[in-house]
Amino acid sequence: MLISWSWLRQYIDLDVSPEELTGRLMMAGLNLESMEKVGGDPAIDLEVTSNRPDCLGHIGIAREAAVLFDRELKLPPANPPESTAKVTDLTRVTIQCPDLCPRYTARVIRGIKVKSSPAWLADRLRTIGQPVINNVVDITNYVLMESGQPLHAFDFNKLAGKEIIVRRAKAGENFAAIDHKTYALDDSMCVIADAHRAVALGGVMGGADTEVSLSTTDLLIESAAFAPLSIRTTSRKLRLQSDSSYRFERGVDPERIDWASRRCCELILELCGGQLASGIIDVGQPPPKSPPIVLRLSQIPRILGIEVPREKVRRILSALGCQESAADAASVTTVPPSWRRDLYREIDLIEEVARIHGYEAIPEDVGVPMTASHKTDHDRVLGKVRRVMTAAGFDEALTTSVVPERWSSAFSPWTDKPPLVSMPPMLKGADHLRRSLVPSLLDARRYNESVGNEVAELFEIAKIYLPRDGGLPHEQWTLSAISGQGFLHLKGAVESLLAGINSPVRLEVSDVPQELLDLAASIELRLGGKRLGFLGEVSKTALKQFGLRHAAAALELDLGLLQSHAVLIPKCAPISSQPAIARDLNLIVDEPLRWSELAATVRGAAGEQLEWLSYLDTYRDAQKDGAGKKRLLFSLALRASDRTLTSEEADAVAARVVEACGQAHGAVLLR
Repeated sequence: MLISWSWLRQYIDLDVSPEELTGRLMMAGLNLESMEKVGGDPAIDLEVTSNRPDCLGHIGIAREAAVLFDRELKLPPANPPESTAKVTDLTRVTIQCPDLCPRYTARVIRGIKVKSSPAWLADRLRTIGQPVINNVVDITNYVLMESGQPLHAFDFNKLAGKEIIVRRAKAGENFAAIDHKTYALDDSMCVIADAHRAVALGGVMGGADTEVSLSTTDLLIESAAFAPLSIRTTSRKLRLQSDSSYRFERGVDPERIDWASRRCCELILELCGGQLASGIIDVGQPPPKSPPIVLRLSQIPRILGIEVPREKVRRILSALGCQESAADAASVTTVPPSWRRDLYREIDLIEEVARIHGYEAIPEDVGVPMTASHKTDHDRVLGKVRRVMTAAGFDEALTTSVVPERWSSAFSPWTDKPPLVSMPPMLKGADHLRRSLVPSLLDARRYNESVGNEVAELFEIAKIYLPRDGGLPHEQWTLSAISGQGFLHLKGAVESLLAGINSPVRLEVSDVPQELLDLAASIELRLGGKRLGFLGEVSKTALKQFGLRHAAAALELDLGLLQSHAVLIPKCAPISSQPAIARDLNLIVDEPLRWSELAATVRGAAGEQLEWLSYLDTYRDAQKDGAGKKRLLFSLALRASDRTLTSEEADAVAARVVEACGQAHGAVLLR
């Protein structure tokens, strides 16, 4: 926000230098970006945060300075003289979309003379980088930069039907703006129309058909309020931004709408001549009333660590524009001013007291009470997941939540519902909220390959957005990983994750084909009978689609399900002093049998004495074992907690395992 020093001093008597003013403003939250002289007038560039739209005008900055330096704020009266003609006899206003434009006001001035602006007005606008056009347009810009309330002046004689209709744009409707470009609109946008056509894009920019020119004699002055989200969406869709849209996106002061209109008319009558029709057309909703806020004085030392005298607290709040409605020894009840939409909680008032009292008045060593906190279960699980993945050799990636359509359609294992589409695109070429992290990681791996980093083991923890009928999408916390070390490396990472969270439930697998993954080397992972995720080698077609030169494997897990099976308080068990006995078994089984199915049978048959089960190898010899057969070699570790197992007892367990595998899977022991 650019401020003219000489302009600012119109509203407040300051006996300090610009440097002293900006230093105090910085300590109060308005950071100085730069300061330079333009024609001898210091132009001060202040950073105004999005929660302080009241500071997007000279009066707002002057109000801050008045509070900080205990000065009186002087505002123009804005009482233009009116003629006998009534504005309601000259025009009318209709709002057809109150959700987009809750309030619209109009005044009419006739018999004006358009010419160059006087030097004082032109100089102030040039100091803050505003173009100087003509006296009418310059006055609307002047009042905008004075009060923060955007206005627009229409050539009244160019309005068909001498009326204003605030409506939604028609789908495909074209609009010629004063920047001499034509824009295609849609029905989510608000337009200001006359009886025949759109004459302004509400809250963003005026139209070329009714702009003020040297031949203009009559004016309709618009001062209105527009829905911030609508203005932001329209501005982004059309890639059209203006000083007006910037302020409407952040919200304007409802109490300043009429004042800005009167102020604009006052200056037009002074500099352009003419006669103002009496009255105002004010259509729409009345300004909302701010609810009172109770400030408990005991909370100030508790939060700030210092005592601020009660009377000073009251003076600060009063100077900020808050209206005190009640007060006692323990609290102050106050109603925030209309221009401070960011004040609605007790803590907001405490922050204001600290800001105006001065952060520098709070000693560095002041004691502030602390409250013990703890991590949520979600954060603890994510911490364990990150530790396991980094220990397995993966680097964490961070990719965007919006992806191109081809990525979105390449892999969507969690839902077949169409993805949510962002309008306009949040990133160039990317407008789909992702339903999987895998395509983003594949592209990250492609980029690493392109710059010579062949070892790009990546994982990401982020939300994916799964559409559902009626309502917001399901935002699923998801873990994805991409590895060049193959299927078994990723499967080992999954098993390490389950061990890392102390999951008492064992992993299950099944065949579920996914287009991105190789059918012969991919599985669906399940935990407790529910789908945990997917794991597999990326197919050759997908490798080519994503521009990858080397083979890769992909993993994606539902972290919500993983969290539900996490045991975050581990239990200690004594280490057995009894020795373990190992037995290696080599079973001939049918080719379709999965290791996970055989392992489940082995565990069930071995019983409590089984300490661990380890897969060793798979071997195929059609000549010796027959077609469609394979050998699964695995090892058992057996241990009793109360005694040393004998060799005969271990052999009995092994025999029991072989018998169970034979009955369940037709397995034959290779001796």
